[in-house]
Amino acid sequence: MIVQARTPTRIDLSGGTLDLYPLYLFLEGGVTNNAAIDIYSDVTIETRQDAQIFIRSLDMKAELSAPSAKQLPVDQELAFVARVVRFYAPRTGVEVTTHNATPYGSGLGGSSSLLIALSGALDRLNRTQMDPKDFVDIGANLEAQSIGIPTGKQDYLAALYGGVNCFHFHVAGWHQEQLLGDEGKLRELESHVLLSYTGRPHYSAQNNWRMLKRFMDDAGNSRESMHTIQRTAEQMREALLAFDLRRLGELLDEEWQSRRLLARGVTTPRIDRIVAAAKQAGALASKICGAGGGGCMITLVKPERRAPVEAALTKAGAKVMPFAIARQGLTVKEV
Repeated sequence: MIVQARTPTRIDLSGGTLDLYPLYLFLEGGVTNNAAIDIYSDVTIETRQDAQIFIRSLDMKAELSAPSAKQLPVDQELAFVARVVRFYAPRTGVEVTTHNATPYGSGLGGSSSLLIALSGALDRLNRTQMDPKDFVDIGANLEAQSIGIPTGKQDYLAALYGGVNCFHFHVAGWHQEQLLGDEGKLRELESHVLLSYTGRPHYSAQNNWRMLKRFMDDAGNSRESMHTIQRTAEQMREALLAFDLRRLGELLDEEWQSRRLLARGVTTPRIDRIVAAAKQAGALASKICGAGGGGCMITLVKPERRAPVEAALTKAGAKVMPFAIARQGLTVKEV
């Protein structure tokens, strides 16, 4: 039996970090707005006649094996994938092949996207018919075990649902709200957004932990900045529902100006130079994806200024990455 699964990654528009447990509880709730994009994670699982488990990552060029799922090590390279396979415990031996198309340290939620694809594939293989929403909560818990730091959920949710959404986080858990469903508006939004890689990876776990710790310690202006990010995200939800792209640009800039104050390392001199170059070429706003420090950046631009802004980003050392909004989330099939 062969099972294949695919999931999109995401660009976060506003409210990143507000999906981080228990931060959204301290804030009396949080919203995160993001868009799934067609830079995918792919998983193929093929059953074996024995109990052996083989894991192969094509993008990382790494392999891992064990006599059974229970014996998979979780302290080596590919440990995160191994932890997921151990949890879902396939009833036979399997060969798991993964591929993630995102650059290393991209800030696009690649590892979380991969986890949702792997969870969906293993669920189909095991015929357990789980509620796909459970993949999100289980995934966040497995990731927390793997990295030893509380984790957010927006990356899993974008991978699961696809499209442009607002995710609401509260005491009872979370729920999804689709913000854009009209095909014409999706294409117009695509024409206004540039995605680029800054040339340096980022490390979201450390940055997220610093942000959470500074908030809990009431260090500097961290609480004020986080509340501003919360208000900005709520207002961006309204702007996206109204499809007000001018207001979207204002709020994207507001989000970045607040986020860069949250913790040391969210921005760097290199990032500041790239953002400034895009603005000088006519960009409306830019912000780093994920927790900052490097990785990918989104830039909002009027279509007539797209070419000069792309040129400015390239000259400043960034790599422009073509993308489209992924209309669909997790897909699983047997071949």
